[in-house]
Amino acid sequence: MDVPVRHGVQDGEADFEALGGTFRMEPANAPLLLALLPRMIHIPHSAGRSERLGRVIDLIMEECSGDEPGKDMVLQRMLEVLLVEAMRWHGVRPGDDRAGLLNAMRDPALARVLGAMHADVRADWTVASLARIAGQSRSAFAARFGAVLGCGPIEYLARWRMALAKDALLRGVKTLDRIAEEIGYESTSAFSTAFRKRLGCPPGRFARTSGLRDRAYDP
Repeated sequence: MDVPVRHGVQDGEADFEALGGTFRMEPANAPLLLALLPRMIHIPHSAGRSERLGRVIDLIMEECSGDEPGKDMVLQRMLEVLLVEAMRWHGVRPGDDRAGLLNAMRDPALARVLGAMHADVRADWTVASLARIAGQSRSAFAARFGAVLGCGPIEYLARWRMALAKDALLRGVKTLDRIAEEIGYESTSAFSTAFRKRLGCPPGRFARTSGLRDRAYDP
């Protein structure tokens, strides 16, 4: 709904104006992302970053009130910027048990590790090799990673690979062989076995039940 709605007394000047909205995520990977985000991000007006966010919101409201070409695309990008700006705020509580990814990105050592893993998901990563990137001992790194992200580094890598696989299956433009190669599995059968173990069904069935009937995938 993009039509203003007034609550309470209908006449006179409003006490305040509120801008609301939602973000839509692919159902297949939403649990992975939501599990790593804080339950709530509250940025008080007194916070320094509120002025920066206010400028973004002003641009969003200006775009909403107009009808320029490319409006939907511009609004989508602005809302993405608004979300990133909110998550970058230093006031996100580090003690929030669901703020793992945000905490990890603020930890220089873990940020280097996550950057390396995401940049080369095909690599044969081990706890030892990741610990070297972090500049920590194997045991110290494993303990820190688990405490911040809620799972071990190899488990995180496996979840990320499956997230990429599900995204590729939902898009329906890559073969199973190519998906398996791109996310670091030696063979299609190895990928299919890992996928079935985690998702409870083979990748072919996942693709078909996700509404992708225009392309055939072998279970």
